[in-house]
Amino acid sequence: MSPRGDQIAASPLGRLYRGQTAIDFYGKRKIGVIVAIVVVVVTLGSLFTRGLNLGLDFEGGQAWDVPATNGFDVDEAEAILDDNGVSTTGSKIQRRSPQGSDDDIIRIEIEVVPTETAATLSAEFAEAAGVEANEVTFSFTSASWGADITEKAVRALIIFLAVVVVFISIRFEWRMAVAGMVAMVHDVLFTVGVYTLFQFEVTPATVIAFLTILGYSLYDTIVVFDRVKENEGRFASVKMLYPDIVNISMNQVLMRSINTSISSILPVLSILFIGSGLLGADALREFGVALFVGMIAGVYSSIMVASPLLARLKQKSGRSQRRHRLTGDELRAAVVGAGVSGRVVSARGVGDDVDHDDRSDDVDVDKNAAVHSSADRVLTHPPRPRKKKRR
Repeated sequence: MSPRGDQIAASPLGRLYRGQTAIDFYGKRKIGVIVAIVVVVVTLGSLFTRGLNLGLDFEGGQAWDVPATNGFDVDEAEAILDDNGVSTTGSKIQRRSPQGSDDDIIRIEIEVVPTETAATLSAEFAEAAGVEANEVTFSFTSASWGADITEKAVRALIIFLAVVVVFISIRFEWRMAVAGMVAMVHDVLFTVGVYTLFQFEVTPATVIAFLTILGYSLYDTIVVFDRVKENEGRFASVKMLYPDIVNISMNQVLMRSINTSISSILPVLSILFIGSGLLGADALREFGVALFVGMIAGVYSSIMVASPLLARLKQKSGRSQRRHRLTGDELRAAVVGAGVSGRVVSARGVGDDVDHDDRSDDVDVDKNAAVHSSADRVLTHPPRPRKKKRR
């Protein structure tokens, strides 16, 4: 089957599957801007009012894992802390199901207390749970170690972003580097906003997931930019607006992006539901939540943030002179036939004054003939005169 197919599919899903969509992504750029602004405002507001729920590895402190036996529960653990003059404000006391064990434990995390107080708490926890002292697991993390981990995480993030900017600038151009950077910052802010709103615990596994999110966001954006660069070369001899090139490229890779996203998100969901839910692996939950949220944000940012921003930056560079953008059937004709060789010209001509910005992607299926007729006009050119042979 040819790239454009025999006919335009009747349903939106059919057109999506065949690569026949004509979505005006650039025309919907205001939606992306509004959502991005909301994400930034909500994240900053929540970050300053609620803050991040930093784990023990970042804040430092002492922790006990006490078997939940003999009626020992969260309330009794709090009572023991109060009796020993330890404030429960800021303490984290949770009931957990450790991986590979049928017995629950009570996880108790507090700020650093003197060694004598910690020993007393260990003995009283064991007595309340009816177990031996050696069955109560105790761990200590200094505040300086947590600060060192935080510093290294921030340093790794800055280095990663710097390397990405250099790579995209060399591989493509600086405008694409700017658009890709904005998309990645959007993904990080979106994920941080979710963690502050729902007070998910931030652990070293979460930081690793953040870096993985940036890599995934970069991959999805590079796929789009690569097709944009390819189409930019195809349409080099045509006075076409750069937003048209971006729209054509986005529609061509849309199904690929969706398939890639689904195939990436499904394993993450299995981590959350099977690894964390059924097997009780808390570390997998901390890793999986950040991945899931970040992947959703990465798909959105590559479509609604990076690409429209790139089109805006390139349009201001003064490369294109056409006054009107391709939409509707004209855009669809260019999308389904852009892989065919031949010069590409506007289906309506350069000087056409009709404004198509308000036309939608949903077209009547009876326009198949019109679309193919437009495609033929878009993707063909008058035959060149044959050279006369010398006698």
